Amino acid sequence: MGWHARLVIAIGGLELVLGIVLIMRAGALLSLDRPGPAPSPEVAGKQAPPAGGAIPDGQRRGPARRIAESLIAPPPVDASEIERVEARPPLGDLGLAVRPETPMPQDWRETLLYRPMATSSAIFESMGWKVVISGAQDIGADQTCSFRGKAWPCGQRARAAFNAWLRGRALNCFLPPETERFAIAASCRLGKQDVGAWLVSNGWATALPGGIYGKAEAVARNAEMGIFGPPQ
Repeated sequence: MGWHARLVIAIGGLELVLGIVLIMRAGALLSLDRPGPAPSPEVAGKQAPPAGGAIPDGQRRGPARRIAESLIAPPPVDASEIERVEARPPLGDLGLAVRPETPMPQDWRETLLYRPMATSSAIFESMGWKVVISGAQDIGADQTCSFRGKAWPCGQRARAAFNAWLRGRALNCFLPPETERFAIAASCRLGKQDVGAWLVSNGWATALPGGIYGKAEAVARNAEMGIFGPPQ
């Protein structure tokens, strides 16, 4: 047998071996695509957990259970058994509203008086009203005072101090209805400042006997302020 015949036989053998290998590889690939056998009835009733340990929401939470329902829901109440009792009295007088010591008449109202002009130390005129500051004793414009033997016109100085403090600003006073306008004693304030308290505490008016400005006058006297001090 020549060498040409041997070469042909060798090539044919290699092709046969290669064909067998390819057939075996194809069979393995086809076996992976085939569906697996159906599970047995014993295994079908038990579901295997999915891969990775993940559990669906439907399997993670079981049905809700009622726990201590009687403690959460209010018990039934019979309306006929409810009894209304009086309110408890306050523990002390601090919780009670304080009545004003000198209530104003029912028809008096706070009224703004614009551009007031002092005519003396505790009297002013505005919008047709002549108002005397309640609780304060006026110092007449012609009155003189003496300090350590030296006389000086304290009445004029007190009126000037009152006007300088007002500076034409509106005063809020308790006044009767405007059916009649006449000289009247009334309590007034400038903003949040009580007018009578300012006059007496600065020594530009004196307190009426038994009035509310007695302590303010004592302070002004001790400090030698206003009419109780040296000439100004």
